[in-house]
Amino acid sequence: MSTLDPFSPARLGPRTLRNRLIKCATFEGATPDALVTDDLIEFHREVAAGGVAMSTVAYCAVAPEGRTDRHQIWLRDEAMPGLRHLTDAIHAEGALAAAQLGHAGPVANSVSNRRKALGPSRIPAPMGMSVTRRLDRDDLTEMVTTFRRAARIAVDCGFDGLEIHCGHNYLISCFLSPLLNRRRDEYGGTLVNRARFAREVIAGVRDEVGDEAAVWAKLNMYDGAGRLGFGIDDACAVAQLLESDGHLDAIEPTAGSSLLNPMYLFHGDPPRAEFANAFHGSMRAGLKVAAPFFLKHYDYHDTYLLPLARQLRAAVRMPLILLGGVTDRASMQTALDAGFDFVAMGRALLREPDLPLRIQGDPTVTSRCVHCNLCMPTIYSRTRCPIREGEVPDPLAAV
Repeated sequence: MSTLDPFSPARLGPRTLRNRLIKCATFEGATPDALVTDDLIEFHREVAAGGVAMSTVAYCAVAPEGRTDRHQIWLRDEAMPGLRHLTDAIHAEGALAAAQLGHAGPVANSVSNRRKALGPSRIPAPMGMSVTRRLDRDDLTEMVTTFRRAARIAVDCGFDGLEIHCGHNYLISCFLSPLLNRRRDEYGGTLVNRARFAREVIAGVRDEVGDEAAVWAKLNMYDGAGRLGFGIDDACAVAQLLESDGHLDAIEPTAGSSLLNPMYLFHGDPPRAEFANAFHGSMRAGLKVAAPFFLKHYDYHDTYLLPLARQLRAAVRMPLILLGGVTDRASMQTALDAGFDFVAMGRALLREPDLPLRIQGDPTVTSRCVHCNLCMPTIYSRTRCPIREGEVPDPLAAV
């Protein structure tokens, strides 16, 4: 049993966090011109003031075609002044700032980005109603350089941590997937080959930033695609490879696929009608038909990813960050007692940004998040909790 206190200071690589609570990466929907806005700054300032040790900015694409749509930030010189204001605001509240670095790959909307979506093979890119362009070896070498450049920009803008997105069938995750990676060269086939790109990116980022920032990977444990996809045995083997490389300070296990099974990450009620209504034209019509198959229902319970994550915990000794259903002091302690070093919170902080401070003051405090997932479709306008904003009735109002 762990004797760790969720609210005690903890070391993550070269950085000391004031406690073991991290605001996980949840796209904020607050960057209409792909640049930092006052709204984005306030989003993270409020969370930082609410008591987390680190707030993760998502999504920071490493290249323009790596965005899920053109409204997301991509790391370039033009974005740097705003990013510096953002990290300054987080630091002013006593928290650290992290940037999620990633490339959306086939999850990118090529129509919105006006650039071809990329992938390990020619596979569907449904957001742009297209197929991806297969990256050749020279492209992959250049992509590692692109990740390095993005990491340098982030650190120069004051970010204390870098999360490399290796989940949800974004680009790196696609290379890991035996279902989506159909290559027959040294980047495809065996698991070691499929993990090569992830390892090269992570090595490149660490070489670029050294000990200027903590570096961790968000790594899929299961993409929800059944036996043909990426599963926990693969994830444990990849985690062991990453641990042996020695470039990461931690791994944040995740699950689900933005292409194949997004609700496996979230659990709880699938907001099918609301999700479809966030789109227009053929996408709206298609989602209304496909929603029961695409947005599946998984019962919510606290620490719902813990059963899978325990297997990853047993496979490696390096620090792990538990994500998924951490909402109160009891779930925080459950994670620490299971051998996890940090916990990540998402939806609960949309409902109550000050929840960590309230829990610290009173361990009996419980989250008011009802796991309705109505926040999910708001990423296309401005990410928020519709219950908190009064847009829908609060089912706990009478409690």
